[in-house]
Amino acid sequence: MLNRRKFVAAALAAPLVRPVQAAQAQTPPPGKMLLAMHQNTSRAAGFRGSLEGWARAGIQYVELNDAMLDGFLENDTLAGARNLLDDLGLTPVSGAAVMQDIWIPGPAREVSLETWRRRCEQFAALGSERIYSPSITNRRVTAEDFAATPDCIREAGQIASEYNLTAMIEFLRTSTHLATLTSALDMIRAADHPNVRPMMDIFHFWSGLSKFQDLDLLETGELAHAHFQDLLDEPKELTNNNYRLIPGDGVAPLVAILQKLAEKGYDGALSVELFRQELVRGDPFQVASEIRRKAETVMREAQVL
Repeated sequence: MLNRRKFVAAALAAPLVRPVQAAQAQTPPPGKMLLAMHQNTSRAAGFRGSLEGWARAGIQYVELNDAMLDGFLENDTLAGARNLLDDLGLTPVSGAAVMQDIWIPGPAREVSLETWRRRCEQFAALGSERIYSPSITNRRVTAEDFAATPDCIREAGQIASEYNLTAMIEFLRTSTHLATLTSALDMIRAADHPNVRPMMDIFHFWSGLSKFQDLDLLETGELAHAHFQDLLDEPKELTNNNYRLIPGDGVAPLVAILQKLAEKGYDGALSVELFRQELVRGDPFQVASEIRRKAETVMREAQVL
């Protein structure tokens, strides 16, 4: 029996055995992107159920959820999770680690950093090259907090670097800290850590305070990951997660956004993250099949598939 430390070390070394195959798996042709599924989209099915259903629908790339992984680990092991992914032919493109004050000083940060290290270890062992956490805090944010943010980012980035992971910040439209692409870029660039890069959730980008022209601020190849969804045609003031729709079903200018991202050198995953209950509680195979059909139509129109 391998102990925990030896298993993690072996898992981290495993990709080195087949570098060409791994590189090809997550690197599409220039100007193209990969369709992926975020586990939140089939949350009710659990870790195993979501992955098995998606694999049947022809999904190859997945974004793992921390809480769903914990549920799996109640009755199985990290090695079992890695075997499941391998057996289904699935490649994890990112791992979601949701915690407070990871990017900002705060009362929850010490515990969050401990959790962050554990999540880095877990997702690296499962074959992911990226990990992200949203900009969540439950307190009033001051100018002093923003001044301290780069140091917090560097600390989290350093932990990620120990596991050969790219750390990413998801700006949230409702956050009192980092709510826009511009703020996230400013703080990440100020931190200047090689293992920290920006990501973008199209829902938070288009329904929040960001503007389309903000995409021009991205440097070529700077964006590391993207969440992919459409939006209901309703007032932005009323928007919540139920307003997220399957790509192609709403009013967001997805084709223009994807074309701009391609222009900026983005060739990573478009991870579909949805929260509508009819999808979350639906059959993962049927949900993924519908999402794949509609999302790939949008991607073809944008010429990124």
